[in-house]
Amino acid sequence: MKLAPFYGCMIPIKYPQMEAAFRRTMPNLGVELVDLEGFTCCPDPIFFKTKGVLDWLTVAARNLCVAEEQEADLVTLCSGCTATLKEARFLLAEDESLRDRVNERLKRVGKEYKGTVKVEHAVVVIRDEIGIDKVRESVVRPLDGLKVAIHYGCHLLKPSQIMHVDDADYPSILENLIRAIGAEPIGHDMTLLCCGKGCMDDDMPIEMIFDIFSSIRDAGADCMGLICPTCFSSFDLGQILVGRKKDTKFDIPVIYYFQLLGLAQGIPPEDLGLHLHKVKADKILSSLGVVAGAPPAPAA
Repeated sequence: MKLAPFYGCMIPIKYPQMEAAFRRTMPNLGVELVDLEGFTCCPDPIFFKTKGVLDWLTVAARNLCVAEEQEADLVTLCSGCTATLKEARFLLAEDESLRDRVNERLKRVGKEYKGTVKVEHAVVVIRDEIGIDKVRESVVRPLDGLKVAIHYGCHLLKPSQIMHVDDADYPSILENLIRAIGAEPIGHDMTLLCCGKGCMDDDMPIEMIFDIFSSIRDAGADCMGLICPTCFSSFDLGQILVGRKKDTKFDIPVIYYFQLLGLAQGIPPEDLGLHLHKVKADKILSSLGVVAGAPPAPAA
């Protein structure tokens, strides 16, 4: 299978370890990645969109045009990018006059949006096209005993009439992917709460992060598992800031799903960039018997 990844801007600029983890794990699932040139920011589905919907749609459509010109469907690694590109695709399919207005703008850069490509988050592609059984087959070092608190975030699931990922109130896709690598998914009271990144109030995100990590701690999870770099940015550094303000310490590592998958596939943790996180995963690695710099575990 060939996939054309759309990394967005946050992953390449702030969290290259997420791209590295994806690039390292996909060949083990029989996937070839095809890099396309010319992408920009998706753009952001919250702040950029509120400044001007037509501008937001035009930039999104230009990115889709890049894939159309190569006849390549897109796989995204960020929930926000997924939301922008899928919603833009939906709106432009529903409203012909809107599509005409966008295409009039795109003429300035020599492009025309036709609506011929699909967009899905990588976890959806794994579930629906690659198969979760393929994930299980790639595991050489099951993450036995690791309890992973799931965080879905907002944009992967909603609006459900556009995203079509899972039951927005009772999702299971991330739980199933966590089980496939041998770990135990942990549900908690705040599993579906927003990370708070889009809030315009300074205090509200602090309270939301505090509630989420209090819930994770109470549920007895070893770490948080997620699939969005924006949520990661809220939680990795955010829990430290919350701890200072609330005079408490959570020390709960936040780990991108493809980093967890990489560990299960026997990829060294330094190759997955776990050492770059603010909240370190040393205790988890020790409990799994993973030593930095050690060779990958042999296939069973």
